Amino acid sequence: MTIDETRSADKLQLNVHGKVDAVSSPQLQTEVLKAFQKCPNVILNFADVSYISSAGLRALLIGQKTAGSKGGKFMIINANEAVLEVLRVTGLQKVLCVQ
Repeated sequence: MTIDETRSADKLQLNVHGKVDAVSSPQLQTEVLKAFQKCPNVILNFADVSYISSAGLRALLIGQKTAGSKGGKFMIINANEAVLEVLRVTGLQKVLCVQ
């Protein structure tokens, strides 16, 4: 998995590429937390994410919790059907902002 970032005035977008699994989820969690240190509004672009495991879901929940504590926003965009299905089955689509 690789992550690059795009920043605008009021938000920081992390473009995630590859699979978010037990091996790569600590990196995602670290990058999300670093992003919140730079900006209160963080967007994860999942256009190039083909798979997410339960470890990856944990990183997303930590991002959501961090956004709430900082009064910011955390959003996931461009997730494919496989990732959306995981979010639906786990009920996280109701907890996370997914567009």
